Amino acid sequence: MHQPTTSIDAYADAPHLLAEMTWVTDQVATHASGTRLSREFWLRKAALLDRLAIREAEEESIPEAMAEADTLAARAAHRLAQYDRERGGGPFATSNGPIPPDSSLWDPSYRPYVRQEYVAWRRMTAA
Repeated sequence: MHQPTTSIDAYADAPHLLAEMTWVTDQVATHASGTRLSREFWLRKAALLDRLAIREAEEESIPEAMAEADTLAARAAHRLAQYDRERGGGPFATSNGPIPPDSSLWDPSYRPYVRQEYVAWRRMTAA
């Protein structure tokens, strides 16, 4: 059985937070109204918010800031898992990791799912 990816492993070679923030905001700014945002957008946004929540916790920030960061990261992770669940399995599946988005392993949080998918995406895009 596969084990969930740790945040350290998932984000070891990730771009700097500022670069990811810029990429995510640029996608929204240049997004044509009425069109859907890509899976890459939802994945990178979820990973960015997960990383920011981890950073808040490591810095032992103000409790309200930590709670808000956790909430935002959890919502973004849920959105990515929902995106992948809606596309199902088979040739049109969008998830790339070994554990599918509908696994009970992700209960109560999809944040580890984001980490798994981020690692898979980075491997695919590094080639």
